[in-house]
Amino acid sequence: MKSSIEIKKIAENVINIEYRSIQNLINSINDDFVRAVKLISESKGRLIVAGVGKSANISSKLVATFNSTGQPSVFLHAADAIHGDLGNVQKNDIVICLSKSGNTEEIRLLTSNLKILGNKIISICGNPSSFLVKNSDININAYVSEEACPHDLAPTSSTTAQLVLGDALAICLLEYREFSKEDFARFHPGGILGKKLSLKVERIINDKVPLVFEDDLLKDIVIEISENRLGATAVCDDKKTIVGMITDGDLRRCFENNTELLNLRAKEIMTQSPKKIDSQSLVYDAFKIMKSHNITQLIVVENGSYKGIIHLHDIIKEGIVQ
Repeated sequence: MKSSIEIKKIAENVINIEYRSIQNLINSINDDFVRAVKLISESKGRLIVAGVGKSANISSKLVATFNSTGQPSVFLHAADAIHGDLGNVQKNDIVICLSKSGNTEEIRLLTSNLKILGNKIISICGNPSSFLVKNSDININAYVSEEACPHDLAPTSSTTAQLVLGDALAICLLEYREFSKEDFARFHPGGILGKKLSLKVERIINDKVPLVFEDDLLKDIVIEISENRLGATAVCDDKKTIVGMITDGDLRRCFENNTELLNLRAKEIMTQSPKKIDSQSLVYDAFKIMKSHNITQLIVVENGSYKGIIHLHDIIKEGIVQ
């Protein structure tokens, strides 16, 4: 039975071994890597990512990453490929094949048949003398000196290396094509990530639009804020131009610092030049403004006109922040 200290040391050793393996991958970022990025980017077909065993699991994850960053991709299990799924590979598709040894039967058969079909092959493999590498158009070297497994058997460092190199390809393609935040949002419409990238302020502002004028008395201000339950109200001049904002906090400070309250007017209480945001802006951008200025409300405008107030609670309800 291992002690707590021994367990921690084993875990630390795994992390250190894999960390060193990843550091050494810097040597794999060479002209062949650049050629791979350009070949995929200029392709008129899809990207097929294939592997067997643990490499198949990494291939599946990389397909998800490629798709989410704008590169149409399909996962192909090498064992299934040689039993019929090879029919999914189309003429202009490029195939990335992941393998540690590059010599398994499934990989050899897949590579041979891809050569017959005429598809370009990019291998991510650490064995330069392997059948896969010798029959690839481009190889990205995924060599690791040791697995984190104490018997140097279970794929650990080697699959991490494949994952890191695949991610590097995906991000290089993303930047090479100038794939924008807006493009990313199109492929992630659901969940919290989708909301951060696409949900606009106009979608969540309250239909209540609290408003007082510069010369309105404190009583009217309190009523307006209380009735609309947004903890604030905009202040306008006689031309209906926003000149300030009054929050619950402003009222509390007013009560603390003034003995004569009955004749106080909005212009004497308000915060001048309040922070604003356009209704077409992202809700997440509204949150970032609130966070940076330590406030909980923002005036919402559309083409310069006052549309309402967005409160931090509205953003929290959407699950974008906690």
